[in-house]
Amino acid sequence: MPKRRSEPCPCGLPAPYRDCCGRLHRGEARAETAELLMRSRYSAFVMRDADYLLRSWHPATRPPGIEFEPGLRWERLEIVRTADGAAGDTRGTVEFRAHYVQDGRRDHLHEKSRFVLHDDAWVYVNGRVEP
Repeated sequence: MPKRRSEPCPCGLPAPYRDCCGRLHRGEARAETAELLMRSRYSAFVMRDADYLLRSWHPATRPPGIEFEPGLRWERLEIVRTADGAAGDTRGTVEFRAHYVQDGRRDHLHEKSRFVLHDDAWVYVNGRVEP
């Protein structure tokens, strides 16, 4: 987790957190694509920002709350592929691998996430974990 907001953004893009996903987390900007929303949600998991995760989740599938795994440290996001989810689209899919360490063991979450445009903003609908 970045200790200072000037440190690189956890999402992997070449910008400081404060100028990248931090702007979305603070509500100063919206993700322009499904991929950018995916990146900002990953960064929210790194930063343990439950409020942003809930705000960026579709109301029909949003859980009542978020609990973070104790001892889990997210290390890196790898975007595998995207389908749709750009300007002019109303749906998008982002396949990613989120690498983490838990209890000294390295692993990753491989997921295909679905996003839709809802009230003029990209939101997460759901995801399917891949082997």
